[in-house]
Amino acid sequence: QVQLVESGGGVVQAGGSLRVSCAASRIIFSITAMGWYRQAPGKQRELVASITSGGSTNYADSVKGRFTISRDNAKNTIDLQMNSLKPEDTAVYYCYANNSITRSWGRGTQVTVSS
Repeated sequence: QVQLVESGGGVVQAGGSLRVSCAASRIIFSITAMGWYRQAPGKQRELVASITSGGSTNYADSVKGRFTISRDNAKNTIDLQMNSLKPEDTAVYYCYANNSITRSWGRGTQVTVSS
C-alpha cells in the first residue's frame, strides 16, 4: 500500500493562508488521482480537492476560488494552498492516493482557523 505523509497545517487567523503537502512513497502501481479530504469534529469526512495525473482538478464548492491543489508527478507530491481561510475550514485534512487497486490514506494534519 502507498504510504502518504502529510506536512504543513497549523493555526492561522481567519483570512490567512496555509499550505499542506503530501508525499507518497512505497509506490508499486502507478498513482492516478490524489487529493484531500477533511473532517471537522462531529461531521462526516468531505472531499476538498482532487487532481489526476493529467492535472485535472476538482474542488468542493465551499473552497472554490480560495484553495488550489497542485501536483508534482515526478516527486509524487501534492500541495494544497489555502487562502482566505475561514473558521469553518477548521478540520483534520487527510491526503489520499488512488491506484488501480486501492485508495491509500495519510494520517491527517490539523488545520485550525481562529476567528
